[in-house]
Amino acid sequence: MTYQDILDWMFKQLPMYQNQGKTAFKKDLSNTHLLSEYLQHPEQKFKSIHVAGTNGKGSTSNMLAAVLQDAGYKVGLHTSPHLKDFRERIKINGVDVNKEFVIDFILRNKAFLEQHELSFFELTVGMAFQYFAEQEVDIAIIEVGMGGRLDSTNIITPEISVITNIGFDHMQFLGNTYEAIATEKAGIIKPNIPVVIGETHKKTKPVFTNIAQKNNAKIYFADELVHKSFNSDLKGNYQKHNIKTAVQVLKILNTSSFNISEGNIKNGFKHVVKYTNFKGRWQVLQANPKIICDTAHNKEGLSYVIEQLETENYEQLHIVFGVVNDKDVLSLLPLLPKDAIYYFCKPNVPRGLAAKALQSYFISNGFHGNVYNSVKEALDQAKTNAAIDDLIYVGGSTFVVAEII
Repeated sequence: MTYQDILDWMFKQLPMYQNQGKTAFKKDLSNTHLLSEYLQHPEQKFKSIHVAGTNGKGSTSNMLAAVLQDAGYKVGLHTSPHLKDFRERIKINGVDVNKEFVIDFILRNKAFLEQHELSFFELTVGMAFQYFAEQEVDIAIIEVGMGGRLDSTNIITPEISVITNIGFDHMQFLGNTYEAIATEKAGIIKPNIPVVIGETHKKTKPVFTNIAQKNNAKIYFADELVHKSFNSDLKGNYQKHNIKTAVQVLKILNTSSFNISEGNIKNGFKHVVKYTNFKGRWQVLQANPKIICDTAHNKEGLSYVIEQLETENYEQLHIVFGVVNDKDVLSLLPLLPKDAIYYFCKPNVPRGLAAKALQSYFISNGFHGNVYNSVKEALDQAKTNAAIDDLIYVGGSTFVVAEII
């Protein structure tokens, strides 16, 4: 089987939240434990940092990886979803897992995977753990896929647990209150393992504090601590929260067997893209007219993006926008500017919300814009319409951004 054959099998035969949504969600970790046992517990063969949160997981994970790489460590990085190629999910020192390993892992384990009907994410996590173990990484940054308590990554015992923040996303799985969502994400807190919370919220702080105390886990609220400030090549204003979180994690890590200097932190933060090839976060694609894309896709994430858009100088704002079909579109509308010209499109995944349906939400609430057959067509039209001093923003979904990068 070729690499493409393997991908086709993975995407078509196994449930995958990225494409299907709710039907791919598993209610326990039994399959993950089965796979781990079958693979002889690879997750126990390397050190790790576990990163959960509604927004900022990817940025924080990549920042940590970049700093650790700058300090000379061999660093595994597991993130999701991917933008272009599946292999982006599994990296060592910024290099994607090679195609041969992906092919070999599936062919060697295909009978077991089929027998136990493992989901796309479950088998991907097993693949990542196996790769990091075989390659003998010094440490791996493991990003949670969704939630925490029932996420397939939650079989690791990390050096540090990280929860960036809490917001309303995936509410059909995690609950519809801050407290309920926080409880799910706090499921990654382990006995005697320190935990860093990125952003303090009055409704979630007691949840995290209580669960940490029950686990005898020392807890740090990064935004309440004073650290030296650092800059990053990840330019979104919202990155200031992720920087504070990463600094606190690195400070704790430095008290164990790791040696990370202030110079490593400074240089790592400044070269995140170089070290990890991270894309899609307030990424400027061109100038004149300026085109910016960002993968923010929920109320909290988009609020930061829109706030930053308001600081940009432009004559007219053009927004290429698409979402998935389980998104609460109405909750996003109060955040978005009505004086922008909208280009509605459907991301090319089964979960994508039809552009016409998306347009109807906007039009009935006083917005203006037309429907396009694809993300590319929408962006091409925005480029045609935009004057040199205008600004084009592309977003609403990770999958929209993936199609234009």
